[in-house]
Amino acid sequence: MTKNNGMWQALSLAGQLGYTIAVPLVILALIGRFFDRKYDSSPWFLLGGIFLSLIITSIWITKKSMLIMRDITEDLKKNKTKVSQS
Repeated sequence: MTKNNGMWQALSLAGQLGYTIAVPLVILALIGRFFDRKYDSSPWFLLGGIFLSLIITSIWITKKSMLIMRDITEDLKKNKTKVSQS
């Protein structure tokens, strides 16, 4: 049961990572493309949107990684105290 639970957690994390990368990239690239067409400035707004999405994605991934590491550390501490009490 634990292995199956771990697999679903890994798949969930992979899905979240995919959305974290894809959603800002697509939305900001489309917004950049819109402004490039409106102001005839191709490809500057598109590139700006892509760059901004990279910054946003990096921040989200860093925060998510820190939360995951904190959870892993807490789980390890709990398991360590259970083993020492036995």
